[in-house]
Amino acid sequence: MPNSPITVKRIDHVTLVVKNLNVSRSFYVDLLGMEEVSRPGFRFPGMWFQAGTTQIHLIEEHAESGPSQTSVPENCTISRTHHFAFEVDNAHESAEVLKSQGIEIQAGPKSRPDGPTQLYIFDPDSNLVELFSYS
Repeated sequence: MPNSPITVKRIDHVTLVVKNLNVSRSFYVDLLGMEEVSRPGFRFPGMWFQAGTTQIHLIEEHAESGPSQTSVPENCTISRTHHFAFEVDNAHESAEVLKSQGIEIQAGPKSRPDGPTQLYIFDPDSNLVELFSYS
């Protein structure tokens, strides 16, 4: 291993700009089971959620935040473009829950070459989310 001056330990958080905090809260908390956690008193609206050791920080779209929607290029393979991934207990069972909630699955469930099963969905602001499991 090269001797590097910096050693990254883990991803602490991912920040997403969203149009509607309550709609996004419903997706991340009610659908994906994350826990809402306290957030410092910033001067702009937002929410924080805990997902294992990682947090998702939502910022409500405003003049200084940039746009909320992330786009996937038209001819791009879903699994090879900008996305973030969450491990779940069972990707196949998660797919059934998502379908029953009217959430469109963009790709999968399918086996990844190293073993896990993965599927892809969009959050309410068209951020691409991968859900994967080892079972």
